[in-house]
Amino acid sequence: MAKHRLTRRNTTRGVQLVGLTAALAAAAGTSAVGITSTSNASATSTSVNPSLESMTAARVERRQLGSRDTSRFDLSLEAARESAAAQLAGARNAKLAATATLTERRAIALRMAKEAAAAKAAAAAKAAAAAKAAAAAKAAAAPKVVLPTTGYHLTARFGQGGGRWAHNHTGLDFAAPIGTPIDSVMAGEVIQADFEGAYGRQVKVRHADGTVTSYSHMSAFTVSVGDTVAAGDQVGAIGVTGNTTGPHVHFEVLPGGGDPIDPEPWLREHGVNP
Repeated sequence: MAKHRLTRRNTTRGVQLVGLTAALAAAAGTSAVGITSTSNASATSTSVNPSLESMTAARVERRQLGSRDTSRFDLSLEAARESAAAQLAGARNAKLAATATLTERRAIALRMAKEAAAAKAAAAAKAAAAAKAAAAAKAAAAPKVVLPTTGYHLTARFGQGGGRWAHNHTGLDFAAPIGTPIDSVMAGEVIQADFEGAYGRQVKVRHADGTVTSYSHMSAFTVSVGDTVAAGDQVGAIGVTGNTTGPHVHFEVLPGGGDPIDPEPWLREHGVNP
């Protein structure tokens, strides 16, 4: 009986609690519902959260992987660009180096050509100076006056009379074999090389002091008018042309190109003895 009452009392209390809850819910209205809903949502969320976390982690991982792949691609692209830029820079540097080398080679070649030209000009000038000095030395060493021929003997002197001349003899006759060289007795310029009647083939040379020397009866000339000769240079060869009885050279001295004088003392005055 007592147990029954206790049970009934408990039941009544339970009903009262339920009624109290309902009353509170009625009083609270939407708020209670909101609380209940929030509580339920929280419970639901709590119950769903592991799956969401798993999905979110997978998405994050995929995003991270995608981000890493993108970064790797960007890095690869940047590396390719840097490599291409380095190759281009290398090609430019190589071209600049080649151009610099070519320019340097051209400069060296030009300098060497200039040096060679300068050396050649210097050598030519030196050779010309040496030749001039040699010529001057030869002229200084050469005798001032020589005899007109060699291997001779005198066959007629100045002023000598005879039936072979229209008047007294005007020079010295140096007899020698035909073809014996006839030389200019002093340096000078050839002013005549021609056939002169009784004198045969004749050469005349004018010297620095105006004196003219004449060489006649030649068999041949070895100079022409206008030639410059030194003392001892050949002007022709002994012959028998013109009015002559044998091979010889008729030698005359004409001061200032005028009348002939005796060649014998003139030659001695100049250091030679015929």
